Amino acid sequence: MADQMRADALGILNGWVRTPNLDRLAREGILFSGIISNSAECIPARFSLATGLYPHQTGVWQNGLFTLNPECPNWMQAIERAGYATSLFGKTHLHPHEGDLRDRLDLMHAYGLQVVDETTGPHASVNTTSNMTDAWQESGLLESFREDMLDRIRTKRHLVRPSVLGVEHHYDTYVGRQAATYLKNLDSPSPWFCWVSFAGPHEPWDAPQEYVDLYDRSAIPLPIPRPVEVLPSRGLLKMVFDSDYYSPAMLPDEVRAMRASYAGNVTLIDEHIGSILDVIRERGELDETLIVFTSDHGEMNGDHGLLYKANFLDPAIRVPLIIKLPRDFPASENGRLNSIVELMDVGATICDYAGTDQAETSNARSLRPLIEGIVADHRAFAVSEFLEHTALVDKHWKIEFAPKNEPCVLFDLTNDPLEQVNIADDLQYRDTIGRLKERVIAFQARTPQPAVKVTI
Repeated sequence: MADQMRADALGILNGWVRTPNLDRLAREGILFSGIISNSAECIPARFSLATGLYPHQTGVWQNGLFTLNPECPNWMQAIERAGYATSLFGKTHLHPHEGDLRDRLDLMHAYGLQVVDETTGPHASVNTTSNMTDAWQESGLLESFREDMLDRIRTKRHLVRPSVLGVEHHYDTYVGRQAATYLKNLDSPSPWFCWVSFAGPHEPWDAPQEYVDLYDRSAIPLPIPRPVEVLPSRGLLKMVFDSDYYSPAMLPDEVRAMRASYAGNVTLIDEHIGSILDVIRERGELDETLIVFTSDHGEMNGDHGLLYKANFLDPAIRVPLIIKLPRDFPASENGRLNSIVELMDVGATICDYAGTDQAETSNARSLRPLIEGIVADHRAFAVSEFLEHTALVDKHWKIEFAPKNEPCVLFDLTNDPLEQVNIADDLQYRDTIGRLKERVIAFQARTPQPAVKVTI
């Protein structure tokens, strides 16, 4: 799992980012064209992934000091109950990133994760401690890392320069190396499940220089332009377009530099995924292992003149999904799927192949029938929620509703795939909006808050 990785950041899809290991997985397995995250920010998206509940059910509409209640069923617990030796290396963000992460080991165990080496993202690593920050301290890098991170905020958040950690001590190197070492030394009579959760390519734009140098800035594709006429713009788009934080003044060279650094970080992560796959191959288990790759949400990265996420445009909520099956499991001949899928479906799919079920409260749906060709479609539409706004996405339309289900934005994805023209106020689409509104109201009615409290 990556953090803040766009669906189109895979080389097999865009033709320019170097992801040879992920591309090989995609060729040997099932590649989805992009799935919809259940939220446009990290914590609500990860809560939905863990529980199969939507933000309006969890009550987690945005990032904040939330802790997932271990009494609320999640798919990691189901995997553990099925007899798997479970482990986590990297980021969960299922609890506040503060203090010493090792103080939450009991919480991690209650989530169904037995062996844990948890980290945070780079920003939170300034104020948290973990095995990773201890390693930086021992190498004499912690203080310079903290100063570098603070300087980026003081200067400008979209500053691009290599991390002071270098390749050897980079946070994604730490996560990848720890996971690979664990698997190399694992001696367990039980089948194993390993969750490797990288902190990149989430900003800051701080990929090691040697990975940035892999990319010729002049050859990097230009960002999606912002529409010349953004009015009438309401809802989340108005919020981010009007924000100096999400919409800072950026020079073209700055955008190219960001995109080169972002791509470099993706390549670094891909390299470590390759190392982990090498270990599994050396164990003689590669053909017996279900491998899933995804992310929690995307990154605007200069598209529409925006940074970060916090909106429902494709770069922010469409994420990658690759699934490589064990050798003896059937799959349809179609290795590329363009079905409507939600991020939460990843957990249900893993449970299905592990021979266990998620909780009855979960809305997640296993992709196994789709992968095996038993069904032709998976969902009629996907839902993403943020700040009490709701987006409904199907193969033709994307619509955003405000808290009282008033339409803010409507895109015709067939004729406007770059989402340049908001047609929410065009009277000829009044009936379409009415039908989509009926859909979202019915969806909300059949997904009430669960009896078990989700946060503690």
